[in-house]
Amino acid sequence: MNGVWFYALGSVLIVSIISLIGIFTLGLQEKQLKAFLLYFVSFAAGALFGDVFLHLLPDIVAQTGGFTLQASFLVLSGIVLSFIVEKIVHWRHCHYIDHNHGKKDPVHPFAVMSLLGDAVHNFLDGIVIGVSYLVSIPVGVATTLAVVFHEIPQEIGDFGVLLQGGFTKGKALFYNFLVALTSFVGVILALFLNRYVVALPQYLLPLAAGGFLYIAGSDLIPELHKEVKSWKSILELAMFLLGIAVMAVLLLWG
Repeated sequence: MNGVWFYALGSVLIVSIISLIGIFTLGLQEKQLKAFLLYFVSFAAGALFGDVFLHLLPDIVAQTGGFTLQASFLVLSGIVLSFIVEKIVHWRHCHYIDHNHGKKDPVHPFAVMSLLGDAVHNFLDGIVIGVSYLVSIPVGVATTLAVVFHEIPQEIGDFGVLLQGGFTKGKALFYNFLVALTSFVGVILALFLNRYVVALPQYLLPLAAGGFLYIAGSDLIPELHKEVKSWKSILELAMFLLGIAVMAVLLLWG
């Protein structure tokens, strides 16, 4: 059990450090940054789908003896929960713009809401990572990689939102890192509750799978459809397949 704590806490530390990646984008032109993010989004989408279908769902079946109706409802609940969280953040952003007619304040409320939404997201990531390590070390590593891959483009985007919302570069990096630390709360909570809740992974793994499906299908895939040039689309497909392949290779470790 000590090994699980070590791997889980180490993993969320890596995920938290990813929040500082915005500093490496400061010298890039907008066109270069978009090109970089496009292919990383492709890779992240493939990795998330690969983690769900090659790791999380098979482990749910292995633990329950089959894919039960309860598991189906929990996967759907994960999708609905992700939808609600994202909708609240978007609604608060639009609510601010509508009532302030585009006027700029030193720090926009939508930037603060972005931080709050990111804190919830990172908290859930921590829970997912913790529960995955409770299943096995290989599943935990696969899930951590999937989280890292989709965190990189997201954190770069969040960094840009904070700058647009009135934060200085230093404060944007600091607060982005601060909210990333909520993943520690999530992973500690998951590992602690495992002592008192029987078969905790059976309940939380389907929720995690639903959340990953939502992120990949609702947030990442639509971004890829914005690119229509054939050669870029081929590269996107290659990166998407590479993301799936990485998750498949991790099966050999398990």
